[in-house]
Amino acid sequence: MITRRHSLFCGAPAVLFGFIRPGHAQELRVLESAPQANAVIDGRSSAFYVRFSRPVDHQDSRLAIKRDGRIIEVLHPRLESAPEVLFARAPTLAPGRYSLHWLVGGSPQADGEIPFTVGSGS
Repeated sequence: MITRRHSLFCGAPAVLFGFIRPGHAQELRVLESAPQANAVIDGRSSAFYVRFSRPVDHQDSRLAIKRDGRIIEVLHPRLESAPEVLFARAPTLAPGRYSLHWLVGGSPQADGEIPFTVGSGS
């Protein structure tokens, strides 16, 4: 009985640490976004989000709107969003081509861009 209990407790940390090791961390992938890649949106749209394949650190993550490779608006992700979602609001954008740049902090860091266009609204 003692041997069985001892083997259960000795094996438990190995299993737990196996899930925590960085080499076994789930790769971060974008599952969904608004706007979607290459979408044409109405200029009145102000909600931007990126849903990932695992939880992200909201405090160490950033969203920004870029135009012609330059950041034109830094967005502040809402801390009360779902654990795997970065969500922010932006002011009305003029017609043109943009990208939503995301940076997920923590270890390891990851970033990417989602291109989109704001239509003329006509």
